Amino acid sequence: MNGFAHVLRTPEELAAHYRPASELVARKKIDHVDEGAAALIAASPFVLLATSGADGRCTVSPRGGEPGFVRVLDPHRLAVPDYAGNNLLDSAHHLLANPHVGLMFVLPGRAEILRVEGRAVLTVDDAVLDGAADQGRRPVAAIGVTVESVFVHCAASLRRAGLWEPDTWGRVEAPTTAEVVRGHLAITAPSP
Repeated sequence: MNGFAHVLRTPEELAAHYRPASELVARKKIDHVDEGAAALIAASPFVLLATSGADGRCTVSPRGGEPGFVRVLDPHRLAVPDYAGNNLLDSAHHLLANPHVGLMFVLPGRAEILRVEGRAVLTVDDAVLDGAADQGRRPVAAIGVTVESVFVHCAASLRRAGLWEPDTWGRVEAPTTAEVVRGHLAITAPSP
C-alpha cells in the first residue's frame, strides 16, 4: 500500500488528466548538444545530477563550479567533474549499476533550465580529468555522459518559486542545515 488514494496507474489514466504535449514542445527535444545548448552549459555554474540504482532508488546530487565546469567534449559527450565530497558516493554507486542519468543546468537570474538525458560512466581518463580542473582542483573522476536528449525546460516552475526574485526570499522560517544534521545524528546514534 502506498498511502495515497486515487492513484493513476496507466497511460490511459494519465491521458485523461493531462493534455497532450504540443507538436512544438515535442520537437524541442534534440539528440545532441547544439551550439545554443553548449553556450548554456558553458554559462552554468550549477547542475543537478539525477541517477537511479539497480533497485530503482533515485538520488539527485547538486554539482557546482565556475561557469563551464561541465565540459562539452563534442556534440554527443559531456564531462561532469566529480570532486571529493562527502564520499557517500550515492551517484557513483548508481552509475555502476544503471547508466541512465538526467542533468538539469541552472543559470543564476534566468528562469530557463536546460535538461540533458543520457547514459553515463565514471572515468579516470587523465585527459578528461586534466581538462576538468577547477581553481587548481583536479577531480577524482568524471562522469562521462553520452547525450541522448537535450531540451530547454519551460520557466514556469522557477517563476512560481520566485527563485531569482529577492523580494520573495524573506527570512527562511526553517531549521538550519546544521540543526537538521544534529537531529539526524541523534536519531542514528548507537544505543549505549
